[in-house]
Amino acid sequence: MSPHRRSLRFWSGAVTAALALTVTTVGQASAADVNNARNAGFESGLSDWTCSAGSGTAVSSPVHSGSAALQATPSGQDNARCAQTVRVKPNSTYTLGAWVRGGYAYLGVTGTGTTDVSTWTPDSSFWKQLSTTFTTGSSTTSVTVYTHGWYGQAAYYADDVSVFGPDGGGGTDPGPTIPSAPAGLNVSGTSSSSVSLAWNAVSGATGYTVYRDGTKATAVSGTSATVTGLAASTSYSFQVTATNGAGESPKSAAVTGTTTKPNGPGPALPRHAVTGYWQNFDNGATVQKLSDVQAQYDIIAVAFADATSTPGAVTFNLDSAGLGGYTVDQFKADIRAKQAAGKKVIVSVGGERGTVAVNDAASATNFANSVYSVMQTYGFDGVDIDLENGLNATYMTQALRALSAKAGSSLIITMAPQTIDMQSTSNSYFQTALNIKDILTVVNMQYYNSGSMLGCDGKVYGQGSVDFLTALACIQLENGLAPSQVGLGLPASTRGAGSGYVSPTVVNNALDCLTKGTGCGSFKPPRTYPGLRGAMTWSTNWDATAGNAWSNAVGPHVHGLP
Repeated sequence: MSPHRRSLRFWSGAVTAALALTVTTVGQASAADVNNARNAGFESGLSDWTCSAGSGTAVSSPVHSGSAALQATPSGQDNARCAQTVRVKPNSTYTLGAWVRGGYAYLGVTGTGTTDVSTWTPDSSFWKQLSTTFTTGSSTTSVTVYTHGWYGQAAYYADDVSVFGPDGGGGTDPGPTIPSAPAGLNVSGTSSSSVSLAWNAVSGATGYTVYRDGTKATAVSGTSATVTGLAASTSYSFQVTATNGAGESPKSAAVTGTTTKPNGPGPALPRHAVTGYWQNFDNGATVQKLSDVQAQYDIIAVAFADATSTPGAVTFNLDSAGLGGYTVDQFKADIRAKQAAGKKVIVSVGGERGTVAVNDAASATNFANSVYSVMQTYGFDGVDIDLENGLNATYMTQALRALSAKAGSSLIITMAPQTIDMQSTSNSYFQTALNIKDILTVVNMQYYNSGSMLGCDGKVYGQGSVDFLTALACIQLENGLAPSQVGLGLPASTRGAGSGYVSPTVVNNALDCLTKGTGCGSFKPPRTYPGLRGAMTWSTNWDATAGNAWSNAVGPHVHGLP
């Protein structure tokens, strides 16, 4: 049997090839531990390392930290083993670790004089940490630590290799220190039985522990978590700690999360919510599955539903091919998972090229029936109206009221008008919003691709400033919409719109100006609106393309509003 057909299960227990590092050990691990590996981050290329069959090289991307990482490519007869000898001390305990991604990756140690150990992970598109411990024998002064891939499989990457323990004579880096307490803890979503939380990343942390009312509730590796199994209509106190090999940080400041009524009226949304559009197509932005949508988003608007040959009717067609083979079953399961995490997933109708027209009683009925059918098929929580080519207030009102009668009080209805559509209550979009005020969730006006517009004080404001956001929002807030029905819609990056991008700092300043009276520009609203719903962005995909800079900055700020 040729090597590339050998059992992975067999080799996972007999890993002796790949990235090999020989280490020399010393006494019991302590606060004085060091990383005995040299060139652990491959910043000096392959210095101190040897790789089988020329399989390894130092690359500048992807890296876990620093400026370089190891890329090792297996072939049919070679599993891409790389190695280094490191001095250690006898009768000592060491923690061996490395960050890996790509194809199958193995990490292990030989020559310990006691029990050689190893660990591995299947292929991964993101960095994972492999970790294990070993003890040296009474006469052991060096060991070989390795990682390798698998015959004929994809290249693997390794970075930040560590052998923490007593200095064997060649140690370089200090051992891990206890991380600081996480900041920015906020409630990102609620349901009748769960509370979703998010917080800022902590340098040096490898995991986080969430406490509910002082008792450990769950442990996660990322910066968000959903605590489930809670009682409805009940308030809970939450804190979070950061952890790594050195221990656990102090607890963060506490936040309170209150579960919703099990079957109460209206949508169960946080007081302040973030809406993000998810692209059902590939236009150069990061292609996402719904499960990839960032945790800061409370309402996810799936863009877009498609018009049919029946006037007013819509359908939804998942672009499986354009989204890398994303199946309808996976999509539906991801909707349910987002909802279980306290999120709302709705279908958006329209967009720049949308051709849906609701301009008579028959098309209004067709719209309501077809949207409800799409909701039933996929499990959507509601609908977003993003008709940029005209809207008839009379018949869209009729359509949305008919839909509400079918779907019930939990229906989410959002709207994304252009700035020109909300300049006056005589405009069709504004009329529609006021007509359905009793069932409307939020209007996230698009403060981009606009040009200059009038503010509520009658002055002209150019897009791209705090004044543009606050003075135009004031028109809606002072002319009939509740603060909870007003959100600020902005692009997630410069590539997300033709014009009108502003930094997250400007968005946050505008939110503060409207809710607290701070951070304003030259325009000062006539009053504050603490109940302002929040913000929206086009799109979660462009946000991901830009490293999630928008949601990482605006999301916690929205959720922390008064």
